[in-house]
Amino acid sequence: MTYSYSVTESFTRTHAKHIAAKVATDLKRMQRFYGEPADDRIADYEAEAIEFLKEGFLGSVTYGFRRNGILIAPTLRYTARDLAGASAVDDDPGRIRPGEDISGASFYSYLICSPAWDRLTEREKEAFSSRLPFQRSGAPEPGINGSWSGDLIYSAGGRALNRASLRSYR
Repeated sequence: MTYSYSVTESFTRTHAKHIAAKVATDLKRMQRFYGEPADDRIADYEAEAIEFLKEGFLGSVTYGFRRNGILIAPTLRYTARDLAGASAVDDDPGRIRPGEDISGASFYSYLICSPAWDRLTEREKEAFSSRLPFQRSGAPEPGINGSWSGDLIYSAGGRALNRASLRSYR
């Protein structure tokens, strides 16, 4: 005898809010340790993440500090992925390292769209962008001073964000 079953799960705005809230919590912890980003920027980043996650347009997004055009610790990168029916852990946010040297640095964010974004028409891209709390401009991806270390996974509704923290060379 064999048994089979299937599970179908739609990714909803509620799932996107669940994941984006964890990103916002990370940013709030970063603010506590380093003074940035401001509360209004955290709210904007969270709203942006919800929209990109819901539509499947997020490839990756980076939040952290940049000095002389190079990302430095503490910086976090979130990479979106579809779980394709598999399950993933849903970690609690946090584990932001205090005590990094951010002198002379400013807060910076960089977003890369998923391939689904490239399949949109210009009109569809404009319509989507008009829903966002702020507009990003094109820029080359900054280099890093250190290496990425995967540390947490936030998931809901069949999608996940893998978080990596930038660890500085010491």
